Order: sequence, then C-alpha cells, then structure tokens
Amino acid sequence: MRYDGDRKKNRAGGNLPRGAGRCPERRAAGDPGGAPPRAGVVGQRDRRRRDGHVNDLDKARKALKDHFGYDAFRPGQQGVVEALLSGRDALAVMPTGAGKSVCYQVPGIVLDGLTLVVSPLVSLMGDQVRALLDAGVRGAYLNSTLTPGQQATVLRRALAGAYQIMYVAPERLSDPRFLAFAREAALPLVAVDEAHCVSQWGQDFRPSYLAIGDFIGQLPKRPAVAAFTATATERVRRDIVRLLDLRDPYEVVTGFDRPNLYFGVERLEPKRKVARIASYALEHPLESGIVYCSTRKDTDKVHAALVAAGVRATRYHAGMSAADRTESQRAFITDDAPVMVATNAFGMGIDKSNVRYVVHHNMPGSLEAYYQEAGRAGRDGEPSTCLLFWSDGDVSTCRFFIEQESGNEELTPKEADAVRASRRRLLEAMCGYCLTTGCLRRYILDYFGDQQVPSACQPAEQADAAEVSGTESCGSKPSSRPEGRYVGLSPQSPAPETPSLTLRTTGDFSCGNCSNCAGDFEAVDVTDTARAVMRCVQELRGRFGKGMVVDVLRGSQNAKVLDLHLDQAASFHTVDAPASQVKEVVELLAAGGYLVITEGSYPVVGLGPRAREAAEDGFSLSMKRVVRKAERARKAAGGAGKAFGTTFGGSGTAPSAEEVPALFERLRALRKRLADEAGVPPYIVFSDATLRDMCAKLPATEDEFLDVSGVGATKLARYGAAFLEELAAWQGEEGAE
Repeated sequence: MRYDGDRKKNRAGGNLPRGAGRCPERRAAGDPGGAPPRAGVVGQRDRRRRDGHVNDLDKARKALKDHFGYDAFRPGQQGVVEALLSGRDALAVMPTGAGKSVCYQVPGIVLDGLTLVVSPLVSLMGDQVRALLDAGVRGAYLNSTLTPGQQATVLRRALAGAYQIMYVAPERLSDPRFLAFAREAALPLVAVDEAHCVSQWGQDFRPSYLAIGDFIGQLPKRPAVAAFTATATERVRRDIVRLLDLRDPYEVVTGFDRPNLYFGVERLEPKRKVARIASYALEHPLESGIVYCSTRKDTDKVHAALVAAGVRATRYHAGMSAADRTESQRAFITDDAPVMVATNAFGMGIDKSNVRYVVHHNMPGSLEAYYQEAGRAGRDGEPSTCLLFWSDGDVSTCRFFIEQESGNEELTPKEADAVRASRRRLLEAMCGYCLTTGCLRRYILDYFGDQQVPSACQPAEQADAAEVSGTESCGSKPSSRPEGRYVGLSPQSPAPETPSLTLRTTGDFSCGNCSNCAGDFEAVDVTDTARAVMRCVQELRGRFGKGMVVDVLRGSQNAKVLDLHLDQAASFHTVDAPASQVKEVVELLAAGGYLVITEGSYPVVGLGPRAREAAEDGFSLSMKRVVRKAERARKAAGGAGKAFGTTFGGSGTAPSAEEVPALFERLRALRKRLADEAGVPPYIVFSDATLRDMCAKLPATEDEFLDVSGVGATKLARYGAAFLEELAAWQGEEGAE
C-alpha cells in the first residue's frame, strides 16, 4: 500500500534502513540529515552544537519573553525547543492549548534561515501570520488565497531573507516551482502541524500529507523535522514517525488531560437538541461558545433557532461563500457574535482563548475528532464546558459518511477499504464514549494510551464521601484498581493490528467533573439482554441487520419476520425490553468488539472477535438510564452532583452585571478598540488570562507591566502606554470614591 512500503522504496531506493540510500557522502561528513552518531562518537559539528547549546537556549528564553511575554516554557516545550535547536527531529503530542506553536516559533526566531510550517489550515494562515507580526516576528504565508503575483513576491522576499517563518499548505509541496524555491532557500527547520493527518489511522487522514516526506528527501540539505499534533494514539504516533521519516526523534507526550474542562454526554431526541442548546446559550450570554453540527442543513437550522431565541450567533460551513465564511469568522473572533454554529470545517487551529463552551449537536465520527473540537474550549486554562448531545440518527449519519469516504480519487480501492475499516473502529470507540457508565475523562485518557491518573480523580468509593466542590486527591493507579462489577465500556490502548475496547470496573475513578461522575444517570444492568442479543446473532448467522435482530428478540409479527420463518427461531421473543434499549445494547456490544456491524448499503450484525467472552461467567454489562429533571432537582437539593445543563463545570450560570469585575470589562473594551484600529482579532492584542493578570497585579510602570503573564517587549511597546493609562485612570476613580 502507498502508506507503507512503496513510498519508502521510492525515497530510499529499496528496503533500506531509515535514513539510508539518500546521500551517503553528506552523511559521512556529519550532515544532520544522516543517522545520529553512536554514543561516545562526537564529531566537529556535534562539538559545536554542544558548545553552543547553552547560548541557543538562552536566546530561546529571551525570544520567548521578548516576543510572547512568558518567563518560562510550559511543560514539554523546552525539551522540543532544545532538540530542534540542536538539529534533532521531534514529535510532540500536546493537548489543545498546551502551546505547540511556541515549540516551532521560538526555534524559528533563533535559527538562521527560514522555518517552514506545513499546515492544512489555509483559512487561518492569515490570522496566524498576523499574530506573529504582532509579536514582532517576521512571518508570511503562501497559499491559494494569494494571486500568482503575490505568491511570486512572497517567494522572492523569502529568498532575500525577509521572513523567519512561512506557513504553507501540504499541497504546495508537490509544486515543482515551490520545490525549486525550497532547494535554494536555507531551511533549518520544517514543522508539520496537525501531523496526525499523515496517518490512515487518524481521524483526519489527508493523502496530501504523504508528500511531505518526499519533499524533505529532495532538499539538498535535510533540515530538522518537527511533527505536532493534539490527538494521536500510539499507533498514529508510529505512523507519523515512519511516514514523515523522522530520525531518532525527540518524543514528548505531555498528557491528554484537560482538568479545566467539564465533559457532559446526554442522549437526546433530535427535536430536543436545539431547545437545549438555545437554553444553555441564553443562560451564558457573556460567554463565547462553539456549536458543532454534522451537516450543513443542521448548521443552518441550529443557527436560525439560536438567532430567533435572541442569541448573538453566526455560522460557518463549506456551502457558504468565502466572503461569508470570512465575515462569520471575524464576527466570532471579535466577539461581535460570540456563538459560532459550524460544521467541522471550522475551528482547526482557531486560537480564540476565551471559548467557554463547546456543544456538539451531533456525535462526531471519532473520539480524536471530538476531543480536538471539544478542546477548543478553555484554551486559557479557565473552567469551561464540553457537551455532547447524541441520538441513534447520529450513528447512522457517521456510517453514511464512512461509506462516502471510499470515493476519494487519491486512494486506490485497497487503500480506500483500509481507511473505511479504520473509520469503523474509530466510530465504535466514539459510540463507547457515549454509552460508557464510567468516568468520561478516564475513558478519553485510556483511549489515547495516557495512563496518568486524571487531575482531581479519586477512587469511586472515595468520591462518594468527598465534597462536591472536589477534593483534588488522586487515587490508586489503574494497575491497582479494586475489583468490581463490570460497568460500561472504555477503550484499551489498541494493538497495532486489532484495536479493541474493554470493559471497565465501577471501582476505577471518579473525576467529579463529568456528567457520569456527577451522577446524571443510573446504571441499568442489561447483562441478560446482552446475552440474548449474542445468542440471536449467532443463531441468525450474521445474515441480518440490527433492526431484524431487535424484531426477532422482541417477537415482532411483521411480514418479513414471518416470511423468513424467523418466528421459529429459538431466540424469538426472548426479550421484553423496549426496542430503543435493545438497539443500544447492540451498539454497546459492537463498541466492545463482541459484535461487528458491517458497512455498505445493507449492514448486518455478526459476532465480533470477543464474542466468546460474553459467554463467560464473569461477563456483565450495564447501560445508562438518564436521570430526568425532577430527579436531578432532588439530587441537587441533597447536595449530590450537578444539575445537567445549569452548572456545567466551572462555567456555571451567567454572572450578573454586578458580579463582572468592572476593571476587567474596561480592559476588554480597550482591547477591542485597539484590535479594531489595528484590524486584528482581540486575542492577538492580549488574551483574557493576560487581562486577568493585569487586574490582579495592577502594574503602574513599564517594568511592572512586563511582569504580567503574556506581556513581552513587543507588546509593551505597542500597547503598554494605552493599558497603563487605563489602569491608572481606574485606580484614580476608585481612590476618588
């Protein structure tokens, strides 16, 4: 397959080791494009790197402070920066908001030459470059939004040394003219953003990413290569290393836990979803939020409903004109319309730090996609909310989209089949997230292979006795979890060939900050129904779909059942549960690998690789029963849990005008005025977190202003006088009172 050997053979001249077969003469001379020297063997170039390392790191820290206003690197950043400054490849997996951009921007400032950033975010490159320019960094972008003349000007200026960092789309790398430019330019570093797009096992596979390795291999001098992603399982990480040909990369996985995010899941009928979303938005009028929909039609419908309800909302999807999309994005970024209703065409790379909630109107097709989209909330570290409303129809829609992906003309039939099979496994894991009765945060971490105990997690038996406000205690590690009855589903780090899900015990963890741990449902034992389903599927020999399985189990007398004589089956009318519950049990078993639901025009249900486990004595299964409003009210009155839809996470209900700090609002107004004058989004001036730090520190001098988090020399020079004047005016007014 093209993902595997063919491209490697073309680049390396056969089945040679990584890095072999390209330019042995350069490798022998100590060029960084070759394999790293063995331990104890230090060449002249390596001694120069070692001797200059401390000096480069000092330059990096100075660049971090001067351009971005931070005194120290965040966890995981410094190691990546050090590796890239020394010429070593790197792979960084960091959650949204962890500061991945700094990991290549700071080296791009310090290193001589042009740092190339490969990104699929064509619509956002302009904002990314404006943010760099505002920080005093010489940046540019090259994509299809520029005229041929503008593109030629950018390339000419780049060769003249006008830029430090340039953003390009992956499709650009296949252009012979761009390759000629790159071969002439001095490229010390190539950074690949959203690197999971190179893997067929990722949630957003893009064939154009497969050309990146070829492009790098054709450069006369191999640069350091850095790959960045927020969502990558171990399998995807291995694909990234292999397909981008990363050589002895420095790898860092900072963890996937976002403790400031509250996760909520609820099954809702489609007609109830819009009302719930409108209600939530109206309860939080001062907060910015994103509402994701799976289709353009749903996006338009939800947007119209929100506007009719009095919510300042805009919309974004690929069916809109480029001008309308640009205007919608501007209105959202500037808080003119703080609520964005969009398909997944919106949001990747959006650096709006004050998004307080992300609501999914439909279930996404993978947990990777969900976590990346949900992760756009709370990038500033403030408490934020992630809500997922789903229905059976969402699952069907996802399966339809999976089928449509086979039409990608860039893929061979064999490759398309592989991508489709991968998407099915991803969908099963997503269904498992919706159906699990365990901690949602723990489910996410398990899926990505993160074995750390989530922040504020504790053993479930301790959580029952803890205060709802939450004691931040971490319980035993997963390896020492207590025995308990199996409830719900959670994923296990998949083996390379057969990723699967496994059941999780009730005694695991309670994070106290998700709807499952808050007790917004009851766990209903459905073991008997699950075993009846397994017997029925076995008896029907995998020849029928989910609907027929349900009809047989519930003793339906419809014509098709009778015509096929399925009323004579041993499993006929062996279940009295509602049809919706039986269907959910089928999905739950499929998510766990006990059943397999095929794709195509007529999907059928068959036994999965773990079918035998369902017959074992220790097997049991539970599913959710949502606790309705009256019951939640009684719980809330007793001090247990949170009322779903009212106090999600730290977001809470909307504060009154009196509760909003007057100084903070004044600084926000000043930020908005300065941003409008400069023609940039407000976050480019200062983030909400920086404004809050100003409120706390009340700087009166330029030196004190530099101590504010997020303020560097460039921002001081550009905005310092205006903000110091506003702070002084406020303090004078407060003193006069």
